Amino acid sequence: MNQVLIIGAGGVGSVVAHKCAMMPEVFGEITLASRTLSKCDAIAAEVKYRTGREIATAQVDADDVAATAELIRQTGAKLVINVALPYQDLTIMDACLEAGADYLDTANYEPKDVAKFEYSWQWAYQEKFEQAGLCAQLGSGFDPGVTNVFTAWALKHHFDEIHTLDIIDVNGGDHGKAFATNFNPEINIREVTAPCRHFENGDFVETAPMSLHQSFVCPDGVGTFEIYRMYHEELESLVKHIPTIKRAQFWMSFSPNYLKHLEVLQNVGMTRIDSVSYQGVEIIPLQFLKAVLPNPGDLGVSTKGRTCIGNVITGIKDGQFKAIYIWNICDHEACFAEVGSQAISYTTGVPAMIGAKQVLAGSWRKPGVWNMEQQDPDLFMQDLNENGLPWSFVELTLEDAKMLKVI
Repeated sequence: MNQVLIIGAGGVGSVVAHKCAMMPEVFGEITLASRTLSKCDAIAAEVKYRTGREIATAQVDADDVAATAELIRQTGAKLVINVALPYQDLTIMDACLEAGADYLDTANYEPKDVAKFEYSWQWAYQEKFEQAGLCAQLGSGFDPGVTNVFTAWALKHHFDEIHTLDIIDVNGGDHGKAFATNFNPEINIREVTAPCRHFENGDFVETAPMSLHQSFVCPDGVGTFEIYRMYHEELESLVKHIPTIKRAQFWMSFSPNYLKHLEVLQNVGMTRIDSVSYQGVEIIPLQFLKAVLPNPGDLGVSTKGRTCIGNVITGIKDGQFKAIYIWNICDHEACFAEVGSQAISYTTGVPAMIGAKQVLAGSWRKPGVWNMEQQDPDLFMQDLNENGLPWSFVELTLEDAKMLKVI
């Protein structure tokens, strides 16, 4: 049997637990662990209610390599699905090496004290995992994750060379709160307020955060949204592994309300990640802000609308210009009806399950550390259609691509 250990009991962890439980033919005994056992127990009860399947729970401090490795051994897990904080990627990878388990995550490592996320720390584990005969699959969420697979699929089936890549992430949902983030507030705000970096002509170019934006019309009636260029981690791996890319950009939609609140929070110092002293206690303002903001895992009950995430890709095929748009649309209310989650957690958790399935089945299991675009995309693309994230695809004319301002 394929025993798995899921570490992380937030919104994404809940989705992963539900979706794995729905596939008993792939996932044997499932253990859900986090620092707070009560969160795991609550999710396990929901999984039992919705799927009829029992999953085990455990308490673990994922910063403790020895304790995490011991839990891996106790559960007999062949694979650890890491949906904890990205600060803990390296300690969980170390625990997998110590206990002899494969590893999968949805976001790359980020140190606690620096708002900087990149793959260099995890890529440095290549030789360790290779020598141990273990597989580490990085970034099996949506972006990164599905957007990487979209790109690999496009290169395999539609392009000889990819020249430009624009990843566009639109959340057309409304949760009814004055201000809330749709995933971990600490990570979300660190990403959004970081300097923007996009890839152009062989190097990354840095610009001010949120300094470039444009209007984007989503397909299928999702709506028209203002999208802002920002840095996102999949750009780093995609331009490394697909060297014909000349320009790569990431865009995300933000409402005026979100930006207004964020500006105020920045101006008063609540997004700082250095510690300050308050009544003799050292606190980090951003972590305090996280504690008082709504829990993203609780937003599903009130969120309505749809997400639209996809890639606009241009390049050449048989010597001729070619452009395509490939995307997924996900309904917040449908996600809540299925697994009790809003679509942001769903679109991250489902690909984590699908990536885990590929590793356990052996189709993606090879020793070393891998990004999603390095794997064969076809079975993953098929599983997206069959597990709640169906995708659509159209070819674009040169005029279409110009209207989208991607060339």
